[in-house]
Amino acid sequence: MTTLTREEIVRGLAENRESPNGAVRNAHAEALAGAAETSGDRALFREALDNLINAYLYSSESSRMLVPFARLLQEYDKDPGAFSHWDAHSLFWQFKWVATAISDSPGIPLESATGWLDEMERRYRIAGYSERPVREAELWLADAIGEDERAERAFRRWLAAERDDMSDCRACELNGQGQYAVLHGNDAEALELWKPVLDGDLTCAEEPHRLLATSLLPLLRLGRADEARSHHLRGYRMARGNESLLPSVGKHIEFCALTGNESRGLEILADHAAHVAPLANLDDRLAFHGGILVLLRRLRELGHGRTPAVPYEGTPRTVDELYEVLYAGCLDIARQFDARNGTTRVSDRFLVQVGREPLLAALPLGVRSAALPQTAPDPVPTPASPGSEPALTGAAFTDLVERARSARDLGHPGTDALWAEVAVRLDTQPEVDPLVRADLADQQALAAGRRGDKEAPELLSAVRDDYRALGLAERVALAELRLAGVAAQSGAVPAEVRALLRVALRSAEALDAAEPLRARRIALAELSAIRMESYLRSVETPDGDDHHDHHGVLAAELTDFVAAHEGTAADLVAEAEEMLGRVALAQGDPERAVPLLAASAARAVLAGRAWQAVDALVLRAGVLMTLERPEEAEAAARSALEHAAEVTDAETQGVVRLTLADILLQRGDAAAESAEHALAGAHWFDQAGLTADGGAHARLLLARAYAGDGRSAEAAEVLQSALADLLEHGDQQAVSVREFLGDLLRRLNEPRPAAEQYLLAAEITKDWEDPRPQAGLAHSAADTLNDAGLAVEAAAAYERALELHRVTGEVPVAEVRILRSLAWLELREEVTAGTVAGARKRMEEAARVLETALTADPGSPGLRSELAQTWHQLAQALDRHVNTNGQSHEDDDENTGDTGDTQDAGTEQLADAGAERAAPLSPAEVDRLRLEEIELWDRAARVYAELGPDHLRDRFQCLNNAAWTEQERGHADAGSARVSALIDEAGALPEDDVPDWLLPAAERLLAQLNDRD
Repeated sequence: MTTLTREEIVRGLAENRESPNGAVRNAHAEALAGAAETSGDRALFREALDNLINAYLYSSESSRMLVPFARLLQEYDKDPGAFSHWDAHSLFWQFKWVATAISDSPGIPLESATGWLDEMERRYRIAGYSERPVREAELWLADAIGEDERAERAFRRWLAAERDDMSDCRACELNGQGQYAVLHGNDAEALELWKPVLDGDLTCAEEPHRLLATSLLPLLRLGRADEARSHHLRGYRMARGNESLLPSVGKHIEFCALTGNESRGLEILADHAAHVAPLANLDDRLAFHGGILVLLRRLRELGHGRTPAVPYEGTPRTVDELYEVLYAGCLDIARQFDARNGTTRVSDRFLVQVGREPLLAALPLGVRSAALPQTAPDPVPTPASPGSEPALTGAAFTDLVERARSARDLGHPGTDALWAEVAVRLDTQPEVDPLVRADLADQQALAAGRRGDKEAPELLSAVRDDYRALGLAERVALAELRLAGVAAQSGAVPAEVRALLRVALRSAEALDAAEPLRARRIALAELSAIRMESYLRSVETPDGDDHHDHHGVLAAELTDFVAAHEGTAADLVAEAEEMLGRVALAQGDPERAVPLLAASAARAVLAGRAWQAVDALVLRAGVLMTLERPEEAEAAARSALEHAAEVTDAETQGVVRLTLADILLQRGDAAAESAEHALAGAHWFDQAGLTADGGAHARLLLARAYAGDGRSAEAAEVLQSALADLLEHGDQQAVSVREFLGDLLRRLNEPRPAAEQYLLAAEITKDWEDPRPQAGLAHSAADTLNDAGLAVEAAAAYERALELHRVTGEVPVAEVRILRSLAWLELREEVTAGTVAGARKRMEEAARVLETALTADPGSPGLRSELAQTWHQLAQALDRHVNTNGQSHEDDDENTGDTGDTQDAGTEQLADAGAERAAPLSPAEVDRLRLEEIELWDRAARVYAELGPDHLRDRFQCLNNAAWTEQERGHADAGSARVSALIDEAGALPEDDVPDWLLPAAERLLAQLNDRD
């Protein structure tokens, strides 16, 4: 075995603390602890034990911390004086983790667990700590062993005990208090307790991660499904891949199983396939696998038992197989707890969990999930199978047929479903009217025609003959018209289609004058002929042939139709008006289309066919948005949604909601409502089998709505789930989507993946004629690489962005900010005469860019502000050079607010963190640099003063820096005079023109300067 040196162990411990949690980190920590013990350095050994305990804690092996903790406790008992105040505090803090680990380890006898709890209480009392953590540990042990009265006493003593620096953070305490409330059936009380954590007011390393998962079922039980959805999207993003949060992952899987999101649950399970194993921490294993079992049981009930799940111990498993092995393992763990605790409480709770029924049939989550594989359908009963459907009485069957006919005559969206029920019930009737069979055959033939089945003409001909035999001439005329439509749909030659249309029109005109439907049949034949004739003309004459004005002819024909039938067939006239509106759009006349579409919708509603108005209203809403009439567009879209209540077509439902969501999002103040409609739209597109098309666009809109509502984590989760689909819709959208995702990830403080998205987007644009998009993306990538601490990569990206911006010559501010960022990167590793000279060169180049731009636009406030900021930052860079020599002044910038340039502030902070001391400066050099700093700050302050009140804070910061630097030069009066002058200036202004913060800040600064004098 290779012996590590002390330096290697120290370096290894530092690296281990920064390593990802999990088995690899634990193994390394174990090796370091062994090496430290062998070294004989007791202080190093104690540090290594402490590190090992922490490594175990944040992994699925937390129960293994008992041994290193016992060793560390022995070290303390041997020589308490060897432990610093912080080391002793850390040891006593870890006692709480150990108490939990002991309670959660069924292999530790109950007497030992109780003994450890007593030992914790004794040591806390001797050390002068509150009993609060002890009582909390006692509560959970008592609850596990079924001693409810003791648990209640412990709970009350926990709350009554004083908080001190050994108490858990408020977020963790509220977690436990809420969980205790849930155990007693008080979901609402729990959620009220958890509110500060769930709202982000109280946070810690594992909160709100855990509580977002724990709150899911209480929210569902209280009917607060929208909040549950939000908590799932936010919480799973936080818990995903975190080994110490596997119980929380299990709760997210269970939530999916109980809300009709089984496919999402399977995807989460696949994400954590490596952890579906015999975990060392049995309590975590029971919690994680318990959630998985709820999903697996639900999948079995839905007929997916043979669907592949994930491997277990290296062997692929189906849902059925994985269920059996996990169920047996969990039940064994639960019984181990029961044997240790002397109660069946753990196994009882486990069985209740696994047996839970769904809380919602379907809760759309917004994220894209692959559909579950189709299961084999149950055999369809044959007509000879008696009792396959309960027979209807003759009167009930007659009523069903009449409802189906009424729906058919109205064109109601529910017609197909009614005739499908007639088909199921037909053979249960002792006698059936031949007309019923003919009507059913008519409906089936019509459906075949819509699908484009090749047998549709034959079926329609048979229907026509049946109606003719029954003496129903008006149905014969309708069948003749449908034959023409099927012929056109199948690509028959124009002459054949026209011949069939003539037959249909003659059949309609030949109807008896007393036939109530004669006028309607004629109108329908005429409108169908207009529509099909337009199609036939387009087939016969190419669109590029200027000799034929197809749209003009069609518009004239439709106009004549409306005039001829306005009083006889309102729904057909509404259809013709909608067609006229579409023709107007095709002719480039949206203003003419708007009233036509409105008239069509209104006429359909008056005719009792509100569903027919939906398409016209959706189209009208879109046209109104292009005409910049958003209020009218929103009204049209809302009306479409209202009238879509009876529409059964899933795609139409999706389009209606997507249209309204888009309009609301563009309104700027309705992001939350926009998200609701986009969410519903995505669900409907999924139902229509259009997940990759309409569903992807709905999810993009949902992500934008969430982002607009301040819900960045949910936005990122939704967008990432649809990313693959969205990237298939052209380069423009791919760039836009990747940039949007980069913005979201940056907002979530995930700079590395954010930079990756910007760079991928920039790669798409590299061959575009316009270099500006690539320049902007390279700049964003550079900023995020800088945020991630990747200085070399950031510098390369900044240089590329600078090169691209200079090609355009149109964005001087972008050039300037890049130059300033590069200047600060010069100072990141060390602050020497050389790096300061490099930074100065960049800053002066930035100033020249702005001065050149100002010659063309001398009054630009934006350019002048950037110039002042450049002088300001150059002064800061010079000041940093002085500070590295130990000649620092007190930097009171933190008292003066914003740095004035968010683009560069992060770079400056990183430079400060990485700065090393430069070669000493002589007093003369220091004074020369300070004089230059003062001159730069004064120059910047004068520009800020000219720019007015919006730049008061920037001006004050410059004045603050100049005043302190004057004092360091021994000219305190000069610094005080600057501040006094500002106070006098502010005092002479009207009270409303002076911000509340200015005078108090200036007077405080003056007092500080005088105190230092």
